[in-house]
Amino acid sequence: MEVLDEARDRSAWSAAILLSLISGGIGVVSMDAFHTQWAVDRTAALQLLGLAEAGVLTASLVLGAVAHAIARTLGGIGRFAPTASLFIVLFWVTDLPRLAIASWLPTDATFVQAATWTTWGFGYLLAVLLIRGQHHLSTWKSTAAVSVQMLTALALLRLGPGR
Repeated sequence: MEVLDEARDRSAWSAAILLSLISGGIGVVSMDAFHTQWAVDRTAALQLLGLAEAGVLTASLVLGAVAHAIARTLGGIGRFAPTASLFIVLFWVTDLPRLAIASWLPTDATFVQAATWTTWGFGYLLAVLLIRGQHHLSTWKSTAAVSVQMLTALALLRLGPGR
């Protein structure tokens, strides 16, 4: 039991940053707009990639901070760094399979849509378990704490304008 308590108190910022950069890079490079810009001006395309990576890092930090803030508002007692960093890691790890598939297939393909819903559902479940364990909340409160971020992510990142 001490091992779990010790792991719960550690943050994973390096993994969170690395996964955010990898996922953001895959997402940007797989878009048609990037390929078009790359053909016209490679410097501008790399600047676009850099800006997109900065946006993904910022959005990921906000995602983790909101998860922590809502959990604390609902009575949770977890710390910021472990909650936010592990939430970011969990979010991008569960999204990587979808990103890899969507980078090769059209986003409206049935297989890509099935992967989207499957990875999102799995990520949602793991996020609820993470918040429940980090903040010692009930399952219902944990579900409420992650619903805002996961539904927004589903709408914007996974089902939104793809290519």
